[in-house]
Amino acid sequence: MWRRISRERTNCWFAGSTAVPARARASKHFRHCGEQWNAGGPLRAFGIRAGSGEVLAGTVDLRFAGEGLAPGQVNVAYGLYPSWRGRGLATHAVLPASRYAAAEGGREAVIQVDPENPASAAVARRAGFTPGGQPPGHDGTRLDRYIRDLRDAPP
Repeated sequence: MWRRISRERTNCWFAGSTAVPARARASKHFRHCGEQWNAGGPLRAFGIRAGSGEVLAGTVDLRFAGEGLAPGQVNVAYGLYPSWRGRGLATHAVLPASRYAAAEGGREAVIQVDPENPASAAVARRAGFTPGGQPPGHDGTRLDRYIRDLRDAPP
């Protein structure tokens, strides 16, 4: 259901800014993801595939280093295209991503959720994460933090 992100389906990636065409933004992002994999960088991006044609339904990103992360912590971020939400795909993707993070030396996974996004918080809880506070970000933004000890993650 999930695998390393590829360059496929770049024309439907990254809604948002119109300053740079979507295909160009997607290509740049995919290049960055590939560079991170090849260099052993802190980002591991996975595509979530679903349906009979295994289309790209969303992504799961692991960051092994970054602002607000202690050594051994791994940030887990996920997103699904709207038509794929509400089917349990994010939870099913977070579970193997957490096992991958543990296998790569992560000791604790962290999911940061906008307090106004209860669906994302539900994914964290269903995947075995527990509330871990609401520390302020560098810009004062508050996100609910969910944590999971990866040393006890099932294989």
